[in-house]
Amino acid sequence: MELRSGAVTLRPLRESDAPRLAMLANNKKIGRNLRDGFPFPYTAEDAVSFIQLFRLHNSFFAIEYNGEYVGNISLVPCENVYRKSAEIGYFIGEPYWNKGIMTLAVSLITEYGFRELGFARIHTGVYEYNSASQRVLEKCGFVQEGIFRKSVFKDEQLWDEIRYAKINPEIL
Repeated sequence: MELRSGAVTLRPLRESDAPRLAMLANNKKIGRNLRDGFPFPYTAEDAVSFIQLFRLHNSFFAIEYNGEYVGNISLVPCENVYRKSAEIGYFIGEPYWNKGIMTLAVSLITEYGFRELGFARIHTGVYEYNSASQRVLEKCGFVQEGIFRKSVFKDEQLWDEIRYAKINPEIL
């Protein structure tokens, strides 16, 4: 399964992505915006383990820009009474920031989640200092639903988490 828009392609993860994943992810600026399960330093072994774990899932994708691997994006299905919802997560290597790549990737996976996976709602939380990610979500039609005050402990400091969601327009 591949999803495309302009120079951006979402495709399954490949074992051959591991060296670039390790190189791009081994950046404190990347890890600062992600949960603590994302290690720093990020090693080649971390990349291989991640790809082996998620490469066969139908909602985890590599992001390519002009045919080059630049990051990852995923939808993680929620469970129980939240089973019609998914959490979106993503990262892109710093050399590719501010090029509109993530906006296209988020749009592609959101449409895929609604149309192909049947989700009614896609949501995420963004740390208060990550204004770039907030802009991406807003450009893609996600709406700020609330602020979880001082709910994130990152880099030895408490931060607000800003919650965003988009509802499948087919169910409205």
